[in-house]
Amino acid sequence: MQLLNKPGIEGIESRAKAIAKAGGIEQFIAAHDVQKLQVCLSEALVLGLLRQGVSKYLAIFGHGSTHLGEILRVYTEAGVTKVFNFRNEVEMAHAGTALSWVYQEVCAVVTSIGPGALQAMSGSLAAASNGVGIYHIYGDETTYGEGYNMQQIPKQDQNLYGQLTAIMGKSYVLHTPEAIRHALRLGSQTVFNPVKAGPFYLLMPINTQPEVINSFNLHAMPQRPGASKQAAGEQQFIIDAVKAICESKKVVIKAGGGCRSFFNELRSFAKLAGAAVVVSPGSTGVLANDDPLNMHVGGSKGSISGNYAMQNAELLIVIGSRAVCQSDCSGVGYPQVKKVININGDFADVGHYNNTIGLCGDIGIILGQLIAAFPKSDDYLSNKKAWLADCLHKKNEWRSFLSRTQDVKVIADAVWGRAALTQPAAIKAVCDFAKQHHAIKFFDAGDVQANGFQTIEDDVPGETYTESGASYMGFATCAVISNGLADKPKYGIAFTGDGSFMMNPQALISAVQHHAKGMIVIFDNRRMAAISSLQHAQYGKDFRTNDSVAVDYVKMATSVSGVKAFAVGDSLNSLQGALKSAYAYDGLSVLHVPVYAGTDERGGLGAYGSWNVGNWCESVQDTYLSRNI
Repeated sequence: MQLLNKPGIEGIESRAKAIAKAGGIEQFIAAHDVQKLQVCLSEALVLGLLRQGVSKYLAIFGHGSTHLGEILRVYTEAGVTKVFNFRNEVEMAHAGTALSWVYQEVCAVVTSIGPGALQAMSGSLAAASNGVGIYHIYGDETTYGEGYNMQQIPKQDQNLYGQLTAIMGKSYVLHTPEAIRHALRLGSQTVFNPVKAGPFYLLMPINTQPEVINSFNLHAMPQRPGASKQAAGEQQFIIDAVKAICESKKVVIKAGGGCRSFFNELRSFAKLAGAAVVVSPGSTGVLANDDPLNMHVGGSKGSISGNYAMQNAELLIVIGSRAVCQSDCSGVGYPQVKKVININGDFADVGHYNNTIGLCGDIGIILGQLIAAFPKSDDYLSNKKAWLADCLHKKNEWRSFLSRTQDVKVIADAVWGRAALTQPAAIKAVCDFAKQHHAIKFFDAGDVQANGFQTIEDDVPGETYTESGASYMGFATCAVISNGLADKPKYGIAFTGDGSFMMNPQALISAVQHHAKGMIVIFDNRRMAAISSLQHAQYGKDFRTNDSVAVDYVKMATSVSGVKAFAVGDSLNSLQGALKSAYAYDGLSVLHVPVYAGTDERGGLGAYGSWNVGNWCESVQDTYLSRNI
């Protein structure tokens, strides 16, 4: 018992073993006096995170984190924590984001001071943009000011890394070890925020990590927070919203990522409201693909049906959406809308549009309130029949267009010097394969992502994860690693372009190291096709978005022991055969798929909306300024 209250390696080992023997941190607390422990700051952090259910660490240790690394070594050898080492901080941040996002296993990313911390912070943009909770723990310069610390920002100011992370999100510099309780309380409020979770940055000065807290109260460390759900509260707003819906002939719902957890309520509500539903890239599956109310994606890279519904609706119901520029066409996506109903957990997002009935609170409860408030008779739906019929016609038009485009399997490609598969056909084939085998789809940024969210046919949320919040190239490749980190892994397929893949090819090594089983499909068009097509659409020519360097991705992949790679030819049969072989492999497999890029319209799925970018800015901005909502 005495060792449990002592600093030094013997005390650390004793506590770690006692926690393992007790069966967990809460059982350990219940059985021991833990109110006046002598522990160093690094161990206090590990103990505090255990109380929040965080036991997995993704780490690249450096001179700024060796002490924390030693504590994690002891706790991992005792079986209390798990540490997964990586080779690149951006890759590691993406893998941690996927672990939290897909599997709901909140973890901590650990880096050193300096460039490693900056890279991890860069990668954390994906978590911040998609509302994913995760801890980021960085080394930091020493607190005595004895002179420049290697890898610190070379400027004579205080708390510079803390200032950087505070711009990105919520952060805390552990300048005083005894502040660990407050730091972890702020962290829990950020990482487990039920409305807008995000990364929390803990800065660990090199010299404070080993400092001993002489009266550490483990019992006082904050646990994972829990709060009761809150309804909208204002019943008159519910009544006003239902009245507006019943009286409007053309209603559209914009279902954002906040709908994913409430898709059953959304489906019931949409039917009662007689509303066409437009989804975002991150909310596919909230309505089944074949649901006649599902108009598919809308926005600057939307669909015929999604954009038709946006452009012609009179009443807009926003649910769980941030109104991102590409998703709402830079504010001009709803030219006929006169009134808005906004259902959101975030007060600022509720007030994004003018003339809004704002329903701020738990989305599921608010939808339940609205459902209960509709008239018992559905006579009010008669004035919406023409609208829904028009929308269904456009949905069928979109699906017919998809089918025609996907039927074009190959097009002669100047770069490849032969026929190459089109992205619509190739992506469709891989999506169908994923659906058949219940595999998760991860989409990378760029042309593959855009054609992907126009293609996918999800029936429930969670079948696809597309990092459209930050459009971070390389995310999908790294996300596959999470299969090897999760307690209950699911087979994952990364859809990535050649450019995105090359952002984080070291993910191949990490995936093998951590026994991930999944597939990376590289759709190689030897260019940044999303930007090339944008340049052609705006200026008639592309510029510096391609290169002349051929890369043998199969050789590159197979140079990593444990990776199985397949070269796909110029036929769908070749791709389908490779998919079967890759899926049968017990580990990580890579498919290299040469695809067409060029000005032939059959090579992509097109764009159907406005966007405030390039030489479109003037017209979009003029339209935006003339809008009243």
